[in-house]
Amino acid sequence: MRTIAEVAGSDHHLNGKLTLPDAITAQRLTKVYRGGNGIFDLEFSVQAGEIFGFLGPNGAGKTTTIRVILGLLKPTRGSLSVFGLDSWRESTSAKARLGFVPGDPRLYEKMTGAAFLEFLAGYRPPGTIDRARKLASQLDLDLHPRIRHLSRGNRQKVLLIQALMHDPPLLVLDEPTGGLDPLGQAAFLELLKDERSRGKTVFLSSHDLHEVERIADRVAVIRDGRLVAVEDVDKLKALRERKMELTLGRPLRDGFFDGMSEARLLAAQNGGTHVELSVRGSPKVLLERLAQEDVVDLVYPPADLESVFLHYYQDVDAGDART
Repeated sequence: MRTIAEVAGSDHHLNGKLTLPDAITAQRLTKVYRGGNGIFDLEFSVQAGEIFGFLGPNGAGKTTTIRVILGLLKPTRGSLSVFGLDSWRESTSAKARLGFVPGDPRLYEKMTGAAFLEFLAGYRPPGTIDRARKLASQLDLDLHPRIRHLSRGNRQKVLLIQALMHDPPLLVLDEPTGGLDPLGQAAFLELLKDERSRGKTVFLSSHDLHEVERIADRVAVIRDGRLVAVEDVDKLKALRERKMELTLGRPLRDGFFDGMSEARLLAAQNGGTHVELSVRGSPKVLLERLAQEDVVDLVYPPADLESVFLHYYQDVDAGDART
């Protein structure tokens, strides 16, 4: 099997050692549509061998960015490269190095899953169809029915397989688990972890923030066409605001929140015996104070990226993107 460097085809040397270009590099990437919408001055890189989450609401610029990566849109200015290849000027070579799952797919519905994958395999290297069958087994997909008879989840599995079956060094995935049941989602995330362990790179655009948190190494947040953050997932978690619900035997004492910036009161009901708090960062000081209170029950859900996303979307100036 060829190495990622051989597949990428654009290796470099530094101090006599072989180095790989980043899987994706965007430099002042801008695409402006009529009316002024688009993406503006995006600066980020996706390192070879990482899973990179790309988060934002509808209309934020995620799809435009993906279309530039795929060489389907020419930037208004700036550039984007795939393993050192310009995604527009060298689009044929760049696209040969990636697999893609679209967010709004169209399939040949009269074909069986097997026939569809065999058709695509004819344009790929030898052995592609064998890998497709192996992936179908991993995802528990029957390839014999016609695609029009498949459930939404099984159609999504067909799309995942066609993206993976030629063993590309880069995967560009737009909402890849849409339609999958929880077991299918879990199997797919494990498959992505396996691909990463083999040196593959994944660019994952998703609205499922919990999914991105579970799988991504780094995350970019895009708002109104501009990046507002590119951070390690662990660093983003440090910005999270989590909701804590308390049931108390008696109301919190006066002055409970004095000098404590980590927590703030959101609501108090039932005479102050049911309390909702917002907690940012470490809850250590809050928990020490609660140990002195009459706490009957406490609900504190696990951290996710949603509150971090809302933090950037609502509070951070779009010009303060960090790369």
